[in-house]
Amino acid sequence: MADHLNPPHGGVLVNHMAAPERAQELKAESRDWPSWDLTARQVCDLELLLNGGFSPLRGFMSRADYEGVRDDMRLSDGSLWPIPITLDVKEEFAKNLKAGSTVALRDVEGVMLAALHVEDVWSPDRAAEAEAVFNSTSKAHPGADQVINKSNPVYVGGSLEGVQLPAHYDFRSLRLTPAELRAEFVRLGWRRIVAFQTRNPMHRAHVELTLRAAKQVEANLLINPSVGMTKPGDVEYYVRVRCYQELLPKYPRDTAKLALLPLAMRMGGPREALWHAIIRKNHGCSHFIVGRDHAGPGNDTDGKPFYGPYDAQELLRKHEKELGVTMVPFQMMLYLEDQDCYVPEDEVPQGARVLNISGTELRKRLNEGREIPSWFTYSEVERELRRSYPPRQDQGFTVFFTGLSGSGKSTIANVLRTKFLEMGGRPVTLLDGDIVRKNLSSELGFSREHRDINIRRIGYVASEITKNGGIAICAPIAPYDNIRKEVRGMIAPLGGFILVHLATPLETCEGRDRKGLYAKARAGILPQFTGVSDPYEAPTDADVTIDTSDATPEEAAQEVFLHLEREGYIGGESAQAKNA
Repeated sequence: MADHLNPPHGGVLVNHMAAPERAQELKAESRDWPSWDLTARQVCDLELLLNGGFSPLRGFMSRADYEGVRDDMRLSDGSLWPIPITLDVKEEFAKNLKAGSTVALRDVEGVMLAALHVEDVWSPDRAAEAEAVFNSTSKAHPGADQVINKSNPVYVGGSLEGVQLPAHYDFRSLRLTPAELRAEFVRLGWRRIVAFQTRNPMHRAHVELTLRAAKQVEANLLINPSVGMTKPGDVEYYVRVRCYQELLPKYPRDTAKLALLPLAMRMGGPREALWHAIIRKNHGCSHFIVGRDHAGPGNDTDGKPFYGPYDAQELLRKHEKELGVTMVPFQMMLYLEDQDCYVPEDEVPQGARVLNISGTELRKRLNEGREIPSWFTYSEVERELRRSYPPRQDQGFTVFFTGLSGSGKSTIANVLRTKFLEMGGRPVTLLDGDIVRKNLSSELGFSREHRDINIRRIGYVASEITKNGGIAICAPIAPYDNIRKEVRGMIAPLGGFILVHLATPLETCEGRDRKGLYAKARAGILPQFTGVSDPYEAPTDADVTIDTSDATPEEAAQEVFLHLEREGYIGGESAQAKNA
């Protein structure tokens, strides 16, 4: 364990992988240890800890290292490190852990990946961590939201012994460890390597930027995209990697290489840029491109950017000499129509006509099947994007009803289902609340925890239907806002998600009570009944709101139908029909 490697490129790598004989011993000993099933984010962190990508870290951070990084961007030994790398666990799991304990770390399938030798167990101030690291405690900041609202409340720190790296079955030739990538650079004769970090598809502006950067410092180019956790809503990495592969021939022969980085991004702006540079140094790179708003999460709820456009460049410039990686700063690349070329924004001539397509505009063009101009992207990239993101009339979608018992959800959902079946073209599935309770969630009660589990199951089934081009109609009560938002986040990246709030007053719903449920609830026979003894949190983010007090089921269904038509999910000729 902790064997130090000294290849010719980059700094010292720390190898946490146990020798085969020791790995077998650890597996045998683990029968007596507590096991922790790692989250997807934790698996990403563990992989880069084990393979040396996070050198000089010895494992998940101890409390002293964590506090030093949080407050001063320094490990306890003084080494520069800007982002906490922590193992967060549940309180129930942590209560029997102490210094000297050993934990078996396992993937989602129960495969043991590493042994964690516990040194510290503590409950951090997660809001203080978010404020210090991200300069924000806003839910709109993905990194801050993860730390404050989604991570577990107890941190466990200690050294690692790796049993095996996480398994990957995709793009294997592109998944190189730091030591393997360094060896590849030696084989190719590359001594100056400039790395480009990205979490988005690359278009012509990105190719121009990276070409200029490589020429400027006379270096070879490593395109090193993050393929772990990125910003919610990003293009999935399978699509992105196919786009990157299509772009490689655009570079001069034998000057550019593609390798994937299993990094769980924090969207931490300046600190993240510094972190990215350290990671690329570990992978053998001598230079690192930092562009406008590097690793920034966009705007806050007031529309103000979380970070200044060049804050990341300023922080990296401050630590560049100590780090030993040369920053290659770049401004946004803009297209000049009259000159048919891209230039950095500070080189745009006064009065020149500048063209640009934002990410939002690109998604809109894909959704509507509209042209994407050749000056913006390459035909090969456009083809890959259209394969995975067809126009809305060819996408699957979910209509998710929420409302009190008796508001008309099941009836309206059935009317809508019939209208979709009459249209044809997509399979239609109705996930009614009572039917789901009977077939998927019969063992659940009506506590908040069980209600959330039930809605999460409905969301998962609907996401699979949507992903595969079908229509899912969901009609549960779904009284809680957080779980509705979670389901939206689960489905929206895969197709359409339309939240329909049946805002029918309680007295109207109670007056329609054919099953006598409200009467039983008011008599205390039915506990935890929504609207009587349990709250209903009316959504503020509904796409369609209908009061069915004075609307027939057919009229309500037609309102939903017209909204879907306006948004482009129905009506119009599908791409399949056009190509038939």
